[in-house]
Amino acid sequence: MAAAALFLSYWPVAVGWAIVIIAVLISRALQPTGPRPASECTPAKAPMPRIRLIRLAHARSGDKGDTVNVGVIARRPEWYGLLAERLTPERVKAHFGEAVGRVERFELPNLGALNFLLHDALGGGGTVSLMTDAQGKTFSSALLRMELDVPAETLQEATP
Repeated sequence: MAAAALFLSYWPVAVGWAIVIIAVLISRALQPTGPRPASECTPAKAPMPRIRLIRLAHARSGDKGDTVNVGVIARRPEWYGLLAERLTPERVKAHFGEAVGRVERFELPNLGALNFLLHDALGGGGTVSLMTDAQGKTFSSALLRMELDVPAETLQEATP
């Protein structure tokens, strides 16, 4: 007697939920189960467009010892909430990778700004570092290259 084998094929594709018919294969005979009721189906959301942070914010950076200080200021007051939600310390750390240590974030909602401290980022600090940018001035430009998912209406309003 042969052992049963499990076989699965997967082809990712986006289709409208209304045209999907669910069927189950039992003993090599196709058993249609019929379409799912509309109440059980939720249409797939379109992915949010991605844009660079520079379209939503200004930034400025500098050093304090071996720590880089990066200020990010929303270009419009209504975009501050989006920045506060999407621009997390974890995202900033992932963006810079091993180039920085621990990342702290401080919120300044009255200014529409976020302030990040990137620890252990300057190879010892301005006077002892052998880095080309020992004062951390380029970190703001590097952060502004980060891409964020944004609602379509924000994309339309964001400056190119």
